[in-house]
Amino acid sequence: MSKALQELGGYIETKQSDAVIGTAIAFGELTVTVATTALPEFIRFLKTDETCRFSTLVDITAVDYPERRARFEVVYHFLSMYRNQRIRVKTAIREETMVPSIIEVHRSADWFEREVFDMFGILFSGHPDLRRILTDYGFRGHPLRKDFPTTGYVEVRYDEAAKRVVYEPVKLVQDYRQFDFMSPWEGANYILPGDERAK
Repeated sequence: MSKALQELGGYIETKQSDAVIGTAIAFGELTVTVATTALPEFIRFLKTDETCRFSTLVDITAVDYPERRARFEVVYHFLSMYRNQRIRVKTAIREETMVPSIIEVHRSADWFEREVFDMFGILFSGHPDLRRILTDYGFRGHPLRKDFPTTGYVEVRYDEAAKRVVYEPVKLVQDYRQFDFMSPWEGANYILPGDERAK
């Protein structure tokens, strides 16, 4: 399989030399790093080329690297049912960079791009309806960024007296923040199933 992926990587690099920055085989899949501006045409090539035929868009996601100048990597996963192969396409972008939408090539990219926008704050140029999809319209921040607090900024609850949902700032009580770093087995006053045989 690795030889077939190497051959495919070589073929793609040859045919799309202007778009491809590099290729690598990782976790049993070919990973192709592409220039952001060339993304839609490169993905159209993957879909329509007879050697590739990656006609199924499986997922779009992103990875946050706050220490890098190009903070985000937008990652696309494709499947070729004709060739029984998968490919991963990555492009690195800065925080303020807009990524060209691939909806014209894969209509199914619509909600994937909206999810990446909602979770990471990455904008897609040419998207017909780029708005939040998983969080509330008034939600502040982007939960999958590494600088987003794990507790969030607000708590949401239904207020019976007001008969509506209310938003309140997160309040962490001191009890919540004190940890004894004890494992579940230390200091336990009971015997876990199977432990009785150890004696």
